[in-house]
Amino acid sequence: MSSSPLALTLADLALRPAFGSRGNPGRIFDRIVVETGEAPGDREFVDDFRALLDWWAKAEGLTPVGWQAAQGHVRRHLANRARVRRLIAEHPEIEREPIERPVFVVGLPRTATTVTHAVLSVSDEHRSPLLWELLAPDLELPPRQRRRAIAAGRRMVRGTDLFAPRFRDIHAMAAEGPEECTFALPHALMPFSQARIPEYREWHCARDFTADYRYLKQVYQVLQYGRPRRRWMLKSPMHLENLDALRTVFPDATIVWCHRDPVTVVASFCSLIEHGMAVSTRPVDLTGIGATWLGLLSRAMTRGLAARAAIPAQQLVDAPYSWLGSDPATGAPKLFAAVGARWTEADAARLPAAVARPKGARKHTYDLSRYGLTRDEVESAFADYNVLRAEVDRA
Repeated sequence: MSSSPLALTLADLALRPAFGSRGNPGRIFDRIVVETGEAPGDREFVDDFRALLDWWAKAEGLTPVGWQAAQGHVRRHLANRARVRRLIAEHPEIEREPIERPVFVVGLPRTATTVTHAVLSVSDEHRSPLLWELLAPDLELPPRQRRRAIAAGRRMVRGTDLFAPRFRDIHAMAAEGPEECTFALPHALMPFSQARIPEYREWHCARDFTADYRYLKQVYQVLQYGRPRRRWMLKSPMHLENLDALRTVFPDATIVWCHRDPVTVVASFCSLIEHGMAVSTRPVDLTGIGATWLGLLSRAMTRGLAARAAIPAQQLVDAPYSWLGSDPATGAPKLFAAVGARWTEADAARLPAAVARPKGARKHTYDLSRYGLTRDEVESAFADYNVLRAEVDRA
């Protein structure tokens, strides 16, 4: 990536006058809290985001667009939290909404988790959160407000496509399409995809995420309240590092664990991070991306393997890449059977559209060495996982 898209260059120029506010993140944060509000008893949640914005403001190489994105990230999470807490205060019965037998698609990123989630979402008996809903969770909206919320989601997707044109070739998003829990989890790894924030990494890795998953459940209870109850199909590769917290909050969840060669996974994911980070950080440190994400992903896998031992066999589905990554028509019925769902002719008819690549999308190519990594390094970091993967492939 030798140069920025013209739209990104112009946006950086337009936002440069406001870039000086980076020097006083506390003042910016106070303004954001005035805009979003703060739910009673939520000071710890708010203060955690105050710390994040402070760390983000100091990130090396942050651009004006990157600083604006940091503020937007914090503003969105605070606004959503305040809204969810307010709705529950107004309608206490929301917290009695049962989220029964949800399915969580997990695994390293780039292991076909997205296509697996898309396939599970085709059934009328299933419910997946849509991107626009995750960006601003709320009760059933009147038609005009709903159109505005969807339009906001479309603007976000268009902005991503405009500033990072190759990103959609790797991970396409649609405002009205199913999306992952990462957008609702308050302290996920998303900031690392935009900036180098070492303080946040240390804080993140020491955190108990049980409270985050309780909040995630509240988000889905809000999205379910007053609507038909269907079985939730949820997804994020980032669940892998917190399966213990996930299962504390969702004890009857079915875990669909997607598998793929970690050498391919790490190379592909570093490429995705490169294209996303180039929007917010200049220059992009390619070897830094490799070192950071090899560490984060191998840590997530170590934690995931440790938590796996406690998952009842009937609640765990191993999905090799060959199931859906190469032949969705054959793998989809297997997947549905494995999670105890019906596969119908209507589902089969919807399948091609669910797994189709965006029109005009180019092939994603990547090279592990571009990020200062070798095959031996990656295989060593994932040695224990490769033993499991070999067993899954044989089965």
